[in-house]
Amino acid sequence: METKIIDGRVLSDQLRKSIKQKVCELRQNNIMPGLTVILVGDDPASQIYVRNKKRACEQVGINSNVIRLDNNITEYELLGKIHDLNEDPSVHGILVQLPLPSHISSERIINTIDPSKDVDGFHPVNAGKLLAGQPYLAPCTPRGIIKLIESTGEDISGKHAVVIGRSNIVGKPVSIMLLQKNATVTICHSKTIELDKIARQGDILVVAMGRPQSITDKYIKTGAIVIDVGTSRVNGKLLGDVVFQAAKGKAGWITPVPGGVGPMTITMLLENTILAAQSSSVL
Repeated sequence: METKIIDGRVLSDQLRKSIKQKVCELRQNNIMPGLTVILVGDDPASQIYVRNKKRACEQVGINSNVIRLDNNITEYELLGKIHDLNEDPSVHGILVQLPLPSHISSERIINTIDPSKDVDGFHPVNAGKLLAGQPYLAPCTPRGIIKLIESTGEDISGKHAVVIGRSNIVGKPVSIMLLQKNATVTICHSKTIELDKIARQGDILVVAMGRPQSITDKYIKTGAIVIDVGTSRVNGKLLGDVVFQAAKGKAGWITPVPGGVGPMTITMLLENTILAAQSSSVL
């Protein structure tokens, strides 16, 4: 069968036009949406991610500021920076680029960010609202995944969705979002017995394992929508968790790596920043 490609770059560009219009409307009301990113250390991958986020903000008119800090900054000092940003009315979104140095608790840092400015959607308050069906600032990658699935034109309601991966960043929240769209959801992980058999039941298959090229066509139901969240650099090449060539011809729809989930994650970050700015205007 013919496998259709779900192009995250094209969908992202479409959504960013709408976001740019929302930014213009906010600016007309004297609200200048602002995102501040904190980057600790000089990890090359983190620097690329931050640069891409800053560029995306500039494209849609969001004020973007990057605070670069030495790798040896203390946790206390970093917490102080976050407290200052929490109190700054010109900052609507705060993002701390992960991973952090080993001497700093990521959990403590995330929990210190004002939930109303937590554009990553990682704070326990926002996680709780998502679970309760009252999403405010939801995690960006899961939000992007839902948009990608919906872009196929297929109705999520009634479908069996299999999610491989149970992280707090992707697996758990996307499972909740799929449930809220009336899918029947099965969550799998590294300890799942007969993973391939369960995966083949999925009308929708979301793969977020972080294990490059681990999912072949034997895991895929004919005609399924396959969302590959994995991004691993192997011998200088960016690879997904799904063996793309093997999946083509078996899946009905599939996201490429790169060019699938990645662009949508950044676009959802922009949407969250706009939502935070809009909410600040009614507080």
